[in-house]
Amino acid sequence: MDRTAGPAAATITLESVRKVYPHGTVAVESLNLQVAAGELAVLIGPSGCGKSTILRMINRLVTPTDGRILIDGEDVAGVDPVVLRRRIGYVIQHVGLFPHQTVRANVGTVPRLLRWRRRRIAERVDHLLDLVGLDPARYGDRYPHELSGGQRQRVGVARALAADPLVLLMDEPFSAVDPIVRGRLQEEFLRLQAEVRKTVVMVTHDLDEAVRMGDRIAVLSDRGRLEQYAEPSVLLGHPASDFVRDFVGDDRGIRRLAVMPITEDLLTPVSNDGAPRVPRHASLYDALAAMLTAGTDRVLVIGSDGDLTGELTRTTLLTRLEGAGSR
Repeated sequence: MDRTAGPAAATITLESVRKVYPHGTVAVESLNLQVAAGELAVLIGPSGCGKSTILRMINRLVTPTDGRILIDGEDVAGVDPVVLRRRIGYVIQHVGLFPHQTVRANVGTVPRLLRWRRRRIAERVDHLLDLVGLDPARYGDRYPHELSGGQRQRVGVARALAADPLVLLMDEPFSAVDPIVRGRLQEEFLRLQAEVRKTVVMVTHDLDEAVRMGDRIAVLSDRGRLEQYAEPSVLLGHPASDFVRDFVGDDRGIRRLAVMPITEDLLTPVSNDGAPRVPRHASLYDALAAMLTAGTDRVLVIGSDGDLTGELTRTTLLTRLEGAGSR
């Protein structure tokens, strides 16, 4: 998936950021982190490690005790917090839609505050509802209580993107819905991110979600200490410390399959036309799942044109996983 930065994306830099509360609790000790423009970075770690505090310091809902947070080189401490938050989209676990406003009114909240023209707001709202998979004609005039949990979450994402923010912050955005809806929302958001290419910082407690969603994952320990910041495949294949190794678990090899693509060098000529089929863009995890479901040791790989491109065997797949883990 191409996630290069578009025109409305910004680099986020945290320089020696520290947060100590008045009673002496150290929420974040000293964090240095950079999120590239157009990148989706995931913050993950045990409960109480400062993930949400870090997110809230970026949009100044929490004020850092020390250090600097820069968005495209500009220190957020020097920006009026109200102005800053209108430039940053924010999606939270329970959405926080205004219950007595329609979907259209909810999505148009920030553009109205910015005094956009009425026609521009209406066009932007309809466009975003389409992007998040909600037909404006069907859902635009509904109220939050008339929507499912997944639909409300989609409206929350659309509202966060309404004023075309430089940055999108997401705090456990999909955790309040059931696993099936959660998977669909994750897929929809990745599709959306491929189109809008925002700089996203997302908090989750779910490692599988982090691996699926993140361009890079920041594993945090107590007091917001950064244990490792890496692409999912690197994190799973080469944990940087015992803490990270324990956190990602003994089954990290299986998780790693989900971020390893089917590459040309893995394919051999087709020898069994009765094997299950997977698309060329599938992951090795998808291929292994298809083998296990069908009770076979091979799958046929189908190109975007529908033609067979080759055969992938379980032996080849597992050899690639073992070889990747040893590098």
